Amino acid sequence: MTKVDIVNKISEQAGLQKPESELGVETIISLIKETLGKGEGVILRRFGSFQVRQKRERIGRNPKTGEEASITARKVVRFKAGKYFKAAVNT
Repeated sequence: MTKVDIVNKISEQAGLQKPESELGVETIISLIKETLGKGEGVILRRFGSFQVRQKRERIGRNPKTGEEASITARKVVRFKAGKYFKAAVNT
C-alpha cells in the first residue's frame, strides 16, 4: 500500500475530497517527522511508537572487500508495534 492508496481509502471511508485527505495524511507525516527531528518520541495508541535512538561510532567491514571502515555516529528511528497492532497483523 502506498501513500496514494492511503489517501484514496481515507477519502472513500471518511467521505472527504481527495485534496482534503491528502492534506491530512501529509500533515500527520510532517508532524511525526518534525517531532522525531526534535528528538522526541511519538506514541500512537493501539498502533505503536516511534523513538529516536543514538547509535555510537563503530568499526564496520566492507562486505565486498573485507576492509575495515569507520561508521560515524548517527540517529536512527525505531518503531515498536503496539499490542493491538501486533494482534491485528497475526490474525
